[in-house]
Amino acid sequence: MKLILTTFLLCIAAPVCTAIDKPNIIFILADDLGYSELGCYGQKWIKTPHIDKIAAEGIKFTQHYSGQAVCAPCRCVLMTGKHPGHAYIRNNGDPKDATSKIHPFPGQNPIPESEITIAELLKTRGYSTAAIGKWGLGHFGTSGDPNRQGFDLFFGYNCQRHAHNHFPKFLWRNNKKIPQPGNERKLDGAIHSQDAFTAEALAFIRANKDKPFFLYLPLAIPHLSIQTTDKWLKHYKDTIPEEDHVHKGYLKHPLPRAGYAAMVSMMDDSVGQVSALVKELGLDDNTLVVFTSDNGPTFNRLGGSDSDFFESAGVFKGLKGSLYEGGIRVPMVARWPGKIKPSTTSDHVSAFWDWLPTLCEVVGAKPPADTDGISLLAAMTGKPQKSHECLYWEFPSYGGQQAVRMGDWKGVRQSIAKAKTSADMKTELYNLKSDPGEKTDVAARHPEVIARIEAIMVREHTPSSLFPLLPEERRRKRPKK
Repeated sequence: MKLILTTFLLCIAAPVCTAIDKPNIIFILADDLGYSELGCYGQKWIKTPHIDKIAAEGIKFTQHYSGQAVCAPCRCVLMTGKHPGHAYIRNNGDPKDATSKIHPFPGQNPIPESEITIAELLKTRGYSTAAIGKWGLGHFGTSGDPNRQGFDLFFGYNCQRHAHNHFPKFLWRNNKKIPQPGNERKLDGAIHSQDAFTAEALAFIRANKDKPFFLYLPLAIPHLSIQTTDKWLKHYKDTIPEEDHVHKGYLKHPLPRAGYAAMVSMMDDSVGQVSALVKELGLDDNTLVVFTSDNGPTFNRLGGSDSDFFESAGVFKGLKGSLYEGGIRVPMVARWPGKIKPSTTSDHVSAFWDWLPTLCEVVGAKPPADTDGISLLAAMTGKPQKSHECLYWEFPSYGGQQAVRMGDWKGVRQSIAKAKTSADMKTELYNLKSDPGEKTDVAARHPEVIARIEAIMVREHTPSSLFPLLPEERRRKRPKK
């Protein structure tokens, strides 16, 4: 079925373009980087000159949203262009079948063969494709195998839990284990995974410099554990104040604030190396570079991180795992010389499910009819932009949550799992224009807005047997005693 669908998409794609009409695409995804952890978004402690340069030479979006509040479902939304009420993967979780036992790290629930990804669509236009970093959508040999989902090359962590240590004993190149000599999954080691990703990315760019390529870089930092190298730690260990704290989970770092800042700067340096190579090879004017984050910053003090100190979520309420703004509003900057005007800022409201139609428009491919996104290329290039009627999220974890962004209004439901029936669920309401921090629930004053938002929650939710959300769905999933 996948082969038939891909062949069909190839047949209906726009006529073949010349090489110059097919820009290279580099899409960089940070892991748990907060909205305000970049210099161009107001960060005071952490230095990110290379990412800031992308914003200065391109565009910065102020109202861009992740696909979900945690890792795997966010990546599914990004790859398939379906919002969380339609996406196949809606939460983190491991497969329950026996094949998951054959690997040291089993990987997450795989996306089905029937899903069409960004990589597959770009391949119909003649693109070489690579995913380098953290996958989280199915192990090798499953339907979610990155090599079965449009990527010619995968290098990195297939399983998210494998990525909890940045000095791994091995990484994957496609379905082959690549040993990392000198690493024992301890606090430090010989080869930091970020350095390995950077080297692989540079090699891929060099190997494909004469043809169009799509380089997807879902990096593993600054997700915990806090692990960096002395090269980057020395920039912060004498400048950022540390204090005693209760460490929770992951490996313990002796200088957690300095170590966290060093990780972000280490990632920024990798972005700089990629950008420099693109320019060196003469590809700069024909390359679109996008940088964003998969969700909001991690829980305060977990693994030594300190989101309060860095003001990682800025003015926004909530952190990773929450459908409040802090958990899902993310930084996003893009650069494309000659197409994107330098030093521009956009307040266009957009989300991860917009990337599939956006990149399809960039390369002249036709997106599948069942996606939820709207191309944001017009907003990126300074043209009139079509807007969403609303954005919708649902998340069966962290108590069960739903959220709707409708104009300046934001509706949020929490603790869905505690409700006995759908009628028991309460919807909070915030006006993000006057209250971006979601401090004052005004639901009682605007029953007509609540009615519209709750109607959207019903309309946009497609039940999932794998990830039940509503009370009635959860009861049906419980095994009989």
